[in-house]
Amino acid sequence: MGSPHSGGPALLRFFRRGTSIEAPDAGALESAEAVAERTEQALERTRRSWFGQIAGLFDRAKVDDELWDELEELLIGADVGVATTEKILSEVRGQVERERLREPVQVRAALRSTLIELIATPQGHGHLWSPNGAEPPHPAVVLVLGVNGTGKTTTIAKLAHAYRAQSERVIIAAADTFRAAAIEQLREWGERVGAEVVAHKQGADPGAVVFDAMSAAESRDVDTVIIDTAGRLHTKFNLMEELRKIRRIIERKDPSAPHEVLLVLDATIGQNALIQARAFAESVEVTAVCLTKLDGSSKGGIVFAVCDQLGIPVRFVGTGEEPEDLAPFSAEAFVDALFR
Repeated sequence: MGSPHSGGPALLRFFRRGTSIEAPDAGALESAEAVAERTEQALERTRRSWFGQIAGLFDRAKVDDELWDELEELLIGADVGVATTEKILSEVRGQVERERLREPVQVRAALRSTLIELIATPQGHGHLWSPNGAEPPHPAVVLVLGVNGTGKTTTIAKLAHAYRAQSERVIIAAADTFRAAAIEQLREWGERVGAEVVAHKQGADPGAVVFDAMSAAESRDVDTVIIDTAGRLHTKFNLMEELRKIRRIIERKDPSAPHEVLLVLDATIGQNALIQARAFAESVEVTAVCLTKLDGSSKGGIVFAVCDQLGIPVRFVGTGEEPEDLAPFSAEAFVDALFR
């Protein structure tokens, strides 16, 4: 396994049971180099805007107050957030003083290491993608949360595709019964990626869908159950109650489940993603984040705010619209892509 500060592929006991991503089956998992390349492509807009300007700050001849002021402005502009920006600057300035760094290139290196440390620190409490070395449960249960429009349905399909690529048997529970479109979209994706979808009609009890999916997984020796949920934050109380009920039903079937609670966040909405993450985290313990639409955002800095303010690890990034466009998150690849 990789070091804790690699923050990405080496940490994830990802798709195949008992196999780290460092030793994948041929062609089924991406190499660290491929993950880095796809992450860099997804971050192109962010790099060209805010973080490209940050990298340019260190081309000057000296480290002065103007550099720190401009760095603060650019970090906040990139949606890193005020509190997290202050923390980053405090860490970097502290290192500069302790080590008596005088050259801008040295400060740039200190900033890089601070950013990597920040997003690599949250280790998470899940049982599938955390670096605890435990054997994945059978079936593994992944509960997926997210506001409508974040790319939640597509992320579920990508995750199912990744498991199917490792010959896992997958069931998707269409427990967002509020939207008929969500059910139909999952059915279409299920056919496309080769995953069975358990669904009831629109308006049915989401808990009943989850119960049937868990029962089907037991009887059919399924490896992984991925559960979709409704994302209606404007009815926050109802959402919280629904999520708690779903969790109780899952735990009744398997007291150790859900083994991961994956929150899907849209990178294009900036600090609103942090607000959404807080709301969901109040409803149920979130163990991991998937950040979508990075390729459509110029403000990828929200990753730093989520990791710092909520202590939730980012595990995946969406890098496109195709089933294979889901990359394990690497702290080093992410930061290096921003500064390249």
